[in-house]
Parts: sequence; structure tokens; C-alpha cells
Amino acid sequence: MAAEIRVFPCLSDNFGYLIHDPATGATASIDAPEAAPIIAALEREGWKLTDILVTHHHADHVGGIAELKAKYKCRVVAPFDKKAAIHDVDLRVKEGETVKVGNLTARVLDTPGHTLDHISYMFDDDRALFCADTLFSIGCGRVFEGTYPMMWESLLKLRALPNDTRIYCGHEYTASNVKFALGIEPYNPALKARAEEVAKLRAANQPTIPTLMRDEKEANTFLRADVPSVAAALGMTGKSPADVFGEIRERKNKS
Repeated sequence: MAAEIRVFPCLSDNFGYLIHDPATGATASIDAPEAAPIIAALEREGWKLTDILVTHHHADHVGGIAELKAKYKCRVVAPFDKKAAIHDVDLRVKEGETVKVGNLTARVLDTPGHTLDHISYMFDDDRALFCADTLFSIGCGRVFEGTYPMMWESLLKLRALPNDTRIYCGHEYTASNVKFALGIEPYNPALKARAEEVAKLRAANQPTIPTLMRDEKEANTFLRADVPSVAAALGMTGKSPADVFGEIRERKNKS
């Protein structure tokens, strides 16, 4: 039986996610930006929280853990890196390991760069990737703790996932990401089509996710640092993809 996924806003621009196994009743929150919207979503659905799957230690992804754990006695799964300050953790996981939510199975991917402890959760059977602040719709996270080559390798790892993978990212940044990307690839037809779609969704106050990996490969400039036309647009023909990616990220930081 397929997983059920619910998407809702948290804080100012975070996404909240619940993934539910209808067969067993198990429900996981992907990160916990704040407790109240997660509790409200659980009560709307009549679900009980059994797990919190944490992607990284930033406050806007872990702020609701203590309240949720006190209320539901749920299991908290977090990255293996114990130097990152995440409290109330029951299980730490890393690349090559899996996490069960009822009968659902998530494969853990190490995706450092935004932070050194960052992991992503790939539910292969449901083609659902929860990648928080590594990969955004038409963007990627800032590189706070890692290096640009490290972040580029993490993006390549995610880009290698199947084309029909649904991407559930950490924030609603798509509109600003599209505007930036069009400054580099103004003639990219996939990006122009995505820009129109995003404008309609946001005008209707609808989320721009999930997005498909196939579409991101075609339109997300951050995933296209190894495309010659992107390097040329930046005046970086012949440079390594990691260097081109670093230049794109630097320009976005300043935009």
C-alpha cells in the first residue's frame, strides 16, 4: 500500500511533511520546524506521530522536537554526526542504512554541504525524496559548513536518482530561485515553463512542491553546472563543474 504524504507550511517559509503508512498506522514527520502545525496536521488526518526523521541540526528543522516527543513519545532519528546539537535523539543513521516507518523503508543518503551532518531520506518504493536544504526546487541550500565541491557531490548523488523521484525540500523558495536562474539561463525552455507554472501556483497560494527530478535536471541551474552552456553563460568555459557550481552559488548568495 502506497505511503500517504501531507504537505503544509511551518514557520515563515518552511515546509512541514508527514509520511504515513496506511497498513500499520505509523506516521513520521520529516524534521520538526515547529510543533503546532504538525500537531494540527496529525489531528486533521487522525494520525499518531511515531517518528521524527531529522535531516540536519539547524534550528528551523529541529525546533518542534521536544514538544512533539513529549506529546507522542515518538522516536527521533537523526544524522550520525554527534557533534551537531540535536536533542532527544533515539537513533543515529548514516549512508547505507535504512529507517523503517511502519512498513515503509527510507534509505539514508549522506548529503553534506549546507551542513556537515546533513542527510536525506529516500523512500524508493514511493519515489519520494526528502532532501531538506540540500536540493531545492530550482535551487539548493547555502553552503554554510561544507565546501562547494562537497555540495556539488551531494547534488550529483541526488541527481542520479530516478527521473520520477518526487522532491520534497525544506523551504518555499522556488519563485526567487526561478528569477535568479533565468538570469543565467534566460533561453532554457524548461526553466521558462517552470517559471510560468510557479507563478500560477504562488498566485493561487499553492506550494511549488513536490517537483520531479526529471524537471529539476532540465531547469535547475544548480544541477546543471556541468552543462557547457551554463559554464559559458558565466564566462567559465573549461572550468570544473565544482568551480562552476561554486560561482553559481556565490552569485545567488549576493542576489
